[in-house]
Amino acid sequence: MNVLFLCTGNSCRSILAEATFNHLAPAGLRALSAGSQPTGRVHPRSLALLAREGIATEGYSSKSWTDLPVTPDLVVSVCASAAGETCPAYLGPVLRTHWGVDDPAQASGSIDEIDAAFMSAYRILRHRIEAFLALPLAELQADRARFQSELDRIGTLFPR
Repeated sequence: MNVLFLCTGNSCRSILAEATFNHLAPAGLRALSAGSQPTGRVHPRSLALLAREGIATEGYSSKSWTDLPVTPDLVVSVCASAAGETCPAYLGPVLRTHWGVDDPAQASGSIDEIDAAFMSAYRILRHRIEAFLALPLAELQADRARFQSELDRIGTLFPR
């Protein structure tokens, strides 16, 4: 199963989700990330946070949803603007859900406050990914309506 984490800029939240998912997921599950308007760079604070958490950072880049190497089975939008955008037609009839998280790149204040915003986004995404990975995925893939319900429920966990 390929899971696409979608955001507008593909520099913070979707990268955090992609790297964390790939770090935690068993064989057979893979995350990708992309943006509808990619910034072209991964936010350095995202990479620093991942490294501090012991998650590999090599190979992650800000890219467009038109440059995906595979068609995802599930699209998870992680920012409010991405949730309202139409996915490209080639994605086909994939499951879609929204797990909105505040954009830490927009945080202001002291260095500690900005770092706290990045950590908050990471923790929310990690908890939701852990909840996803705890689902009986093989069983849910046979029941699309129930799978959709579980995905949407996860998006309400660990609120922003």
